[in-house]
Amino acid sequence: MTERPLFPLNTVLFPDGLLPLRIFETRYVDMVRDCMRAGGGGFVVVSILEGAETSTEARFSEVGTRAEIIDWDQRPDGLLGILACGRERVRVRSHQQRSDGLIVAQVDPIEEWPPLDLPLEYASLAGLLERLLDQLGTPWSHLTRQLGDASWVVGRLVELLPLDRAIKQALLEEDDPLRRLERLRGAMLAVPDS
Repeated sequence: MTERPLFPLNTVLFPDGLLPLRIFETRYVDMVRDCMRAGGGGFVVVSILEGAETSTEARFSEVGTRAEIIDWDQRPDGLLGILACGRERVRVRSHQQRSDGLIVAQVDPIEEWPPLDLPLEYASLAGLLERLLDQLGTPWSHLTRQLGDASWVVGRLVELLPLDRAIKQALLEEDDPLRRLERLRGAMLAVPDS
């Protein structure tokens, strides 16, 4: 087990995913500073189940993604902007809240299945993802695209599509990449047209 700071958010981050954030709370400014030091190890993004992002009492999921800061800037509004990249899924084993409100947790990495080529029957998902990435611009336009990798395609689509967060979290927790593809396609078919 390794100790990592937690960042509970109203989002779900997958490995290799990008997450731009504006940092304004002191506890997270300090966390970013610590993470940017050599060997900081990053932080864990966990999806909020109950409560608000600014709350110190939010309930969050037990499976999240360790993220590392890959870029930062001082925003025109004076806030710190960071770009984080998901690295690997982790399971939160225990956590505690420090006096400054930051939650730190003991986490274990979740073993991933070996890479799986995207089956031909799901090629349309790769095409959809490519169109989405082309439209989004920076920073997503700079991603090294792995459109033949089943897990990469699912992760990016889940992050970008307007799916319910509970569905996104369930897909993050799913270990089998083929089952993820099946469940994602089912969720996409269930989304009503606007």
